[in-house]
Amino acid sequence: MEEIYCVIDLKSFYASCECADRGLDIFSCPLVVADPDRTSSTIVMSATPYLKEKYGVPNVCRVRDLPKIPGLILAKPRMAYYIEMSAKVVSIFLDFVDEEDLHVYSIDESFLRLTPYLKMNHATPEELVKKIQQRIKDELGLVATSGIGPNMFLAKICLDNEGKKKPPYIARWDYEDVPIKLWKIHPITKIWGISHGISSHLYRLGIYTLEALAKADAKLLKKEFGIIGTQLKDMANGIDRTDIREKYVPKETSLSQGQTLYRDYDKTGARLVLRELVDDLCYRLRASNSKAGLVFVGVNYSTGSSLNGFSKQSSLNIATDDSETLYKACLRLFDKGVKEAPIRGLYISFGKLVSNNGSQQLSLFDTPEEEGKRHNLDLALDKVSAMFGRNAALRASSLTKDSNIKERHTMIGGHHA
Repeated sequence: MEEIYCVIDLKSFYASCECADRGLDIFSCPLVVADPDRTSSTIVMSATPYLKEKYGVPNVCRVRDLPKIPGLILAKPRMAYYIEMSAKVVSIFLDFVDEEDLHVYSIDESFLRLTPYLKMNHATPEELVKKIQQRIKDELGLVATSGIGPNMFLAKICLDNEGKKKPPYIARWDYEDVPIKLWKIHPITKIWGISHGISSHLYRLGIYTLEALAKADAKLLKKEFGIIGTQLKDMANGIDRTDIREKYVPKETSLSQGQTLYRDYDKTGARLVLRELVDDLCYRLRASNSKAGLVFVGVNYSTGSSLNGFSKQSSLNIATDDSETLYKACLRLFDKGVKEAPIRGLYISFGKLVSNNGSQQLSLFDTPEEEGKRHNLDLALDKVSAMFGRNAALRASSLTKDSNIKERHTMIGGHHA
């Protein structure tokens, strides 16, 4: 049986959620999702199709770059609401396919394997996808677009190049469409998975089109790109051997936390924010029952500064979940790299994560009693936060003007929930 996949994307998702909540039509309403309380430099997260088609508003821009539009609505981002709507969409998907035949790619895009469900629904792929789209429209007020294909890659390319373009927002590509449609896409960086770096390398080999890539010598591509060369040739021929049921498990995992600051900070103020970021990330680290063997710190300076930011990382001698140890490691990296310039962004990451099996390798510099006290304090604070909220127990420094931890705990993805 030939495999049939579809990918379903929610059109202008954040803006559509806001329009659905207000009873507005995304095809006639001038609405953008952007925080009106921030500066004109704030990012526009989403714009309605009306604004994109009539005024040429791009997918990503800043408020100051928006054209003068009569009746423009600036909707304050509500991430908790968007996550709730996304979960409801996934729930609809699960009424049609089993969980193992669903891959949630992002908050607004998912892949579905339709093969086993066509016969039981007595439907063609297009008919089944139309049923899903109608459920999403009727129950949530959102417009879903779809691409259908014999594999995940062709379904995605079909979506991006045809399914999203016009009603009924359903398109289907099969293998016979590869020479007619896939090979005509230009430049090749429009293809999902071909970066500018890969395309530059292909250009140096004299490969400028997908047709040339599809017909290129397999040995040459493997020599130049390794296993990726084989995958590139397959992709150009519309071949994708990905099995949606084989879930990817990364060999190495990490946890990250960061913030673009609302104003310029000096080194002293930035150290306080760094302390708070480490506290938050340590909470997540212990919640995942893990320890970290590597720390990373990144700093961005204000746009008015002539200096570039920096990033540094360091391995730890002993993997740990101790807040104080991890903060000192991050602080050493910060102090080593920071310059006398206004700071506008701070980012940290814990890597080389290992499972916390309950054992503890002792440090040469701390007594077991000191380490035990800190560990018990961390666990007690974690428990208070889990029961009463992240702002229930904070350091006294959270009362100072440079602290932003209380506000950050009310946000999701850097925006108010």
